[in-house]
Amino acid sequence: MDLQNRLPAAQLMRNYGTALCLAAMLAGCSGSGAVEPPASLPVHVACFVTDAKSVKVKLEVADTAQERRKGLMGRESLAADAGMLFQYQQQRGPNYSFWMYQTLIPLDIAYLDEKGTIGNIRQMEPCESTNGARCPSYPAEVEFISAVEMNIGFFKANGIGLGDRLLLGANNCTNR
Repeated sequence: MDLQNRLPAAQLMRNYGTALCLAAMLAGCSGSGAVEPPASLPVHVACFVTDAKSVKVKLEVADTAQERRKGLMGRESLAADAGMLFQYQQQRGPNYSFWMYQTLIPLDIAYLDEKGTIGNIRQMEPCESTNGARCPSYPAEVEFISAVEMNIGFFKANGIGLGDRLLLGANNCTNR
């Protein structure tokens, strides 16, 4: 079950005991609570395409529940053009949430439809709590089938906004 970014905050708060167990599971039951960066995930070249330009990025692809659950936890930095693509087999609803438990760097997240069109962008701040139930969640507020996390400010700095698209493959990275 993909609990890291699936449960709405309200659902977590309804059952505090479950949330505590969830936090312990995500911490890997280690004494320090530190999370190791994930083993190598496949990296795909992709481009965010606007009316004016395309912006080439390298995205680690998390498409299993375990990979999505771990996400970017424990990372101390990301390259300026690097991020993570979370892919799902079925569409997710607007209340589906991501959280920043054990995530050390602030991130932007873009929620994408089946055509790769950005429906919403949110900024997410690291959660310093060692208790996952005390970390805020960030609902998509739109239906989506994939999401991309990048360094905070990435989308604004590159002029990427709602309605722009993510296209996988280096062949989609043409100058406009």
